Amino acid sequence: MAANAASDETAVAIPSKMKAWVYSELGNPANVLRLESHVEVPRVEEDQVLIKVVAAALNPVDFKRMNGLFKDADSPFPIVPGYDVAGVVVRVGSKVKKLKIGDDVYGHVNEKPLEYPKQYGTLAEFVAVEEKLLATKPHSLSFEEAAATPLAVQTAYEGLERAKFSASKSILVLGGAGGCGTFVIQLAKKVYGSSRIAATSSTGKIELLRSLGTDLAIDYTQQNFEELPEKFDVVYDCVGQSERALKAVKEDGVVVCILPRGDPRALSFIVTSDGSILEKLEPFLEAKEVRVVMDPKSPFPFSRVIDAFSHLETNRAIGKIAIFPIP
Repeated sequence: MAANAASDETAVAIPSKMKAWVYSELGNPANVLRLESHVEVPRVEEDQVLIKVVAAALNPVDFKRMNGLFKDADSPFPIVPGYDVAGVVVRVGSKVKKLKIGDDVYGHVNEKPLEYPKQYGTLAEFVAVEEKLLATKPHSLSFEEAAATPLAVQTAYEGLERAKFSASKSILVLGGAGGCGTFVIQLAKKVYGSSRIAATSSTGKIELLRSLGTDLAIDYTQQNFEELPEKFDVVYDCVGQSERALKAVKEDGVVVCILPRGDPRALSFIVTSDGSILEKLEPFLEAKEVRVVMDPKSPFPFSRVIDAFSHLETNRAIGKIAIFPIP
């Protein structure tokens, strides 16, 4: 659908070209990613809004996609990467019902992250996104915090729902200091009311786990979690150790794995983006009972996206990495 599907009520001057990070071949971000200044501003479909991007965030799926792990179901080149966004609505499609120009919004822009994700993602000045994938930004969150929240918190929530998690159940989170893991701990504690939460991390991140509500913080450099005498109702695997996780779960328990090709006995899934989840969690996010953990080096400015990817690829990042300001 051409841009004329959008409402004419916009009062914002929208250029035809924008700055964006682009790659036209697969490979390491440092080798293939380029900052270009004459990229076409995306057209808006009837059910979409155009967002002036204020902040974006990186996820491991971004560099895995760039390296070709999902090439059989990807969009054509050139590709602007980026899944997470926070910004301001500057144009609305003719079938958009709730959002309006001037709204501060945030969301994860690919409903099915590994099934033909958008050719024009969030590492750009503008991005077109379906209304149903977005929510109004909580007032208490900065744009950087909002941008760093959607994909990770939705993944954490969907996994807990699939595991039928409840207050009566215990949970072990593998990779508790990462983007998804930090949210799993907090949702288990604040949303579901779990009274027994364990999580793993390296030595330097143990105090972070405790600050998020972990009852048993396990330093994986000192102790093998599967050798603990205690077993758990749910093991939430954020790091790809589902075979080991199966040794730490109760006989009738569930191992949840967010990485594809996990052990077939684990419940593996890929998150589905849905703005209604953000709306459901808004009271907890607004009150900062559930908060995004930002990496100490974050945010990275738009000009240093490659440096941000390099940091993410070390697997040593804490929580999330935001890109701000844009541009």
